[in-house]
Parts: sequence; structure tokens; C-alpha cells
Amino acid sequence: MTPEPIAIVGAGLGGLTLARVLHVRGIPATVYEADPSPTARTQGGMIDIHHHNGQPALATAGLTEEFHRIVLAGRESYRIADRDGTVLLDRPDDGSGGSPEVLRGALRQMLLDSLPAGTVRWGHRVSAVRALGDGRHEVTFDGGNSVVADLLVGADGAWSRVRPLLTDVLPEYSGSASIETFLFDGDSRHPATAKAVGGGSLFGFDRGTRGKILIAHRESDGNLHAYLWLSRPLDGFAGIDFADPAAARARIARELDGWAPELTALITDSDTDPVLRPHFALPIAHRWERVAGVTLLGDAAHLQPPNGEGANLAMQDGAELGTAIAAHPGDVEAALTAYERAMFPRSAAAAQDGAAFIDLLLGDDAAGNLIEVFTGAG
Repeated sequence: MTPEPIAIVGAGLGGLTLARVLHVRGIPATVYEADPSPTARTQGGMIDIHHHNGQPALATAGLTEEFHRIVLAGRESYRIADRDGTVLLDRPDDGSGGSPEVLRGALRQMLLDSLPAGTVRWGHRVSAVRALGDGRHEVTFDGGNSVVADLLVGADGAWSRVRPLLTDVLPEYSGSASIETFLFDGDSRHPATAKAVGGGSLFGFDRGTRGKILIAHRESDGNLHAYLWLSRPLDGFAGIDFADPAAARARIARELDGWAPELTALITDSDTDPVLRPHFALPIAHRWERVAGVTLLGDAAHLQPPNGEGANLAMQDGAELGTAIAAHPGDVEAALTAYERAMFPRSAAAAQDGAAFIDLLLGDDAAGNLIEVFTGAG
């Protein structure tokens, strides 16, 4: 068994931010990641990094300049459209940079590049975690290798293998799911759809129907990344055979009967097979009693359906945990207590606000309500 002062499980945005903040303060840590390499799978789409949490986290990590180099200029525009393509609100990017958009993969790579070689141990999928009774924890990986950590941090997402050390609470289906598709090089290959999406993000609604929204983002190289978001029981998707992409597209397209063809093309003409993304969540006020030598951050601690805060909160968690560890040298418990005392109410408030926003997006007159949010009316 290899001894480790600090072991971080999960090389997502939160775990890497923690590792980076520790590194700039001269504190060694090792990140264990199940993926065999940083390019083993795609890292999601475009995310906006907020001025009140994500950007300060990157500043704490000393990466503000590097962050600005990967920002996608002009993507902070929002467009709301009815199902016939009528634009109900067109809010251009004002250039203020309050919530600049970046590709999640580019942000992750920036964080990886900021760490010393060997910080991330790829191909380390956790098979078991157990407490040793003295604040240390043993982490065993597929293949039988193991490490013993003085401080163990679960940054391993929704289905965290570390979380059971602290709580037996599991995520539950939230009542909605997204179906994800891509159109590549939309400007030249799908000009009508690219024009409909605009320069940033599109929110498409059927104003007579609740529980349905079509969201699309303009990413790099004119790529269009779309999500058809539906509110229904999880077994309501059982009739869609995602193993047969053509049949799945045809079935999903029926959800958009009567919509403008430039909008339905996001589904019917997708260059990738449609993928179902069910939305799971932990309880809004999820917390645990202090357990020596272990804590959680990001989705492992406070998973919520996509509400624009997940990546930002994960990075904030990582930055604040790293700062707390540096502020309490030699006293892990004081650091974890300080971190959790601030993290619990912060994440609960964000989850409450996020749940209210999702109710707005999937509720009655969602288009009108979202217009009020964007314009400050009402």
C-alpha cells in the first residue's frame, strides 16, 4: 500500500482545481482518475464561468490569464424563440464578460496543464474504499493496487465511491432528462439552423406546452450542441430505442411535431447518435456529520440537475478546500470543518435557486418567465 498525504479521487474540474490550489501553495497531492487518459471521453459542452464563484476560484488557482485565453468571444448572447422560429427575445453579448463561455474540455485541459507531471494517475478506477480507524483511508483500485491517504477527497461525481464513507444518501431521479445531439460546422452545413441559434445560446419553447424546452449552444468551429429537455418519469423514455439511432431520432422528432424545420434539424439531422441524459439530484440540504480524514466536493457533495452552477460550484469547492488546507497546516480536521461549514449552506442555497430556475424553465409560460429573467422585468 502506497501512503499519500492527500488523495483526490476524480480528475474533473473540482478535483483539478483543488490540486492546483494546493500546488501553488507548495502542498503535494495526487489525483486518481478512472479514465485511462485525458482524451478517453468527451468532457461535455459549453459552460459559463460566473464572476461570483467560478472566476474567483480560478483566480485563487492563479489561472486568470490562462482562462481568458480559452474564452469563446461573443457567446454570452441569448435568444428565446417560439416553436415556429419566431424570435421572442434576442439579447446580444454586451461584452461585459460577467459569465464568459468556455468549452468544458478546454477548461479541464487548462487545469491539467497547470499541474506537475504525474499529479494525475490515469486508469485508476476505484473498486473499494475503507476507513482504517485513525482518520486514514485505504483506496483500492481495479487490479488490486491501493493507497492509504491521510486526507481523502471525493471529487468523483454523481455516483461517488467515496461518498458512502460519509453518508448513505444516494442521488434520485429529478423528474426530467435531456436528449443530447450535435450538428458539426453548422454555418456551412446547416445554415438555417445556425442562423436560428444565433451567436450564443437558443432556448426554444412551445408556448402551449409545459415540460419541454429545446436548448442549443454555438460552440467552437460553428458546432451546434443541442439538448431536448423533457419533464416526465424516467420510464417515459423506455419507448425510445437509443440502440437504434435512426429509430431514436424519428421517435424523438415526434416530440417536436409542428416545430420549425430549422429547429427540428437539431434532432433529425444530428451528426451524432442521440444520447439520453437523465437528471439526478441529491437532497437540496444534503450534508453529513464530520468524519475524520475525508470530505467531498462538487457533484459528489451536492449533485443537482443542470442549472448553470455545477461546474462553478465544483471549482469554488476545490479552491476553498485548498485554501482551508493551506490555512491549517498540520490540522486536517480544522481545515475540513472550516470548508464544510461554508460549503453546506452555500451549496444548499445554490441548489434551491437552481431548482426554482428549472421549475421556471419547465413550467407554465416558461418562455415569458425566462424573458422576465433576462430582461429584469416583472
